[in-house]
Amino acid sequence: MESDSPLVQAIEGYLAHLASHASPATVAAYRQDLNAFCQFARQRGVTQPHGWDTALARAFLGAERSRGLAPRSLARRRAALSRFADALVERQLRADNPVALLRTPRQPSHLPRPLDVDALARFLDTPHDGTPLALRDQAMLELFYSSGLRLAELAALDVAHLAGHYVRVMGKGSKPRQVPVGARARQALEAWLGCRDGVAASEEQALFVGLRGRRLGHRGIQKRLAQLSVLRGLPEHLHPHRLRHSFASHLLESSQDLRAVQELLGHAHLSTTQVYTRLDWQHLAESYDAAHPRAKRRSRESES
Repeated sequence: MESDSPLVQAIEGYLAHLASHASPATVAAYRQDLNAFCQFARQRGVTQPHGWDTALARAFLGAERSRGLAPRSLARRRAALSRFADALVERQLRADNPVALLRTPRQPSHLPRPLDVDALARFLDTPHDGTPLALRDQAMLELFYSSGLRLAELAALDVAHLAGHYVRVMGKGSKPRQVPVGARARQALEAWLGCRDGVAASEEQALFVGLRGRRLGHRGIQKRLAQLSVLRGLPEHLHPHRLRHSFASHLLESSQDLRAVQELLGHAHLSTTQVYTRLDWQHLAESYDAAHPRAKRRSRESES
């Protein structure tokens, strides 16, 4: 890609501004999206910030769809392009946002199915060999399920973030929150902390470290969870988001307190929690039949 292209320079300027208030993961994702668009535009002779229009943006998204990009990734491509265009308008480098009229690709409605409570309990209670890394794995599993953490939140934890029955995490948008840690998770964490110093590198602050003593990364955590699901005989694929979803679903089924679950998950809007979690509709139907006056009346009439 030509580094002296005005379009490239405009993208770099936008990403530098974005980095002042967005997470590194967001900046990296938008860089990938905008660089892909810049390359697409350059192949069609467009190198100026004002030189592209709705037709080019539509052609770009269409090409990305044709090569098999998932709807969620397409939606992010469109969002990155639209926000970049808004920034160009603010800087008076173009007169309008050519992406505004393009529809966002439809997102799949599929939600990860929460693990069965009993199956998950058996999985978590499976004995291990007691080695330091096995203790680390157990602590990660228990903390994921106990506190409903995101993968990025758990990976970013330092030892100092633990505070008794709570853990301090940095959520999306750099929003801090404090979440409770259950008794089983505290017990697993104490066992891991008892041997962590023998594994962690000198001055390493990360709560969870790998074989080399450094902070365990996202991919390492994902890989370890997948391996544990096989080793412990869980007949389903296990990933961090599924543990988080199971946490939310099981808690909501028991408490029916949607706003409490929203706070624990760190969702800014209640609608996100409503989509993310899954109520036990059979349980609710039984509660309705047992408690609602009209349901009771219908039940009495059927008995007579």
